[in-house]
Amino acid sequence: MTRPPTAAQRRVIDAADPVTGRLRGTEAQLTALVRRGLAFRHPRPPHDHFLTPAGHRIREAPEPLARTEPVAAAAAEPTGGFAARVGGEESAETGPARAREVHSAWQGLLELRRMTNPDGATDRPCGWERAHLVRAAALALEAAGQPPEGPDTPGYRVRATPQPDAVAVHAPESKGLQACAAALERAGWQTGEYTEPRTRTRYLLASPRRV
Repeated sequence: MTRPPTAAQRRVIDAADPVTGRLRGTEAQLTALVRRGLAFRHPRPPHDHFLTPAGHRIREAPEPLARTEPVAAAAAEPTGGFAARVGGEESAETGPARAREVHSAWQGLLELRRMTNPDGATDRPCGWERAHLVRAAALALEAAGQPPEGPDTPGYRVRATPQPDAVAVHAPESKGLQACAAALERAGWQTGEYTEPRTRTRYLLASPRRV
């Protein structure tokens, strides 16, 4: 069994950019993460380091409960980094500042696709998106200008499904559902429209396209 990262390495992993996985740390820390397969060094200048899919899994996993260092445990808590709106949030930031954050996050995700897809393609999802389906689909929708559901406003909702490679997308009207499907397909996802048997509500199943 692979031993877990040290406390110092875990802090570097936890502080990675939540979308691109870009790392900050000393050369020794970054080199150690590369050796363990948790990070890679980009071949082009400025040769930044990024989390691998294994590194992202470590970042998403909680630290072991047996740890008794309260300061280290606190360092693993989320720091309020960017999070795409999945719909249904009780409160959420709107306006130009939010639009800039979404645009920056989407550009970062396109760069991550370019760096991690074997052929450098940016028109289809990468490994990070397949490991974070709900967040990735929500970012694609929000970046395309689709409105998420708010406390008093209709919009999309992205939810996990029992299928390991698909999310469900709900929208208040057929027109909204079609707009979400078009936005996801432009972002490299494949979609299909289905009917919920009990409520007869129409919804999308969306999964990342592989080719």
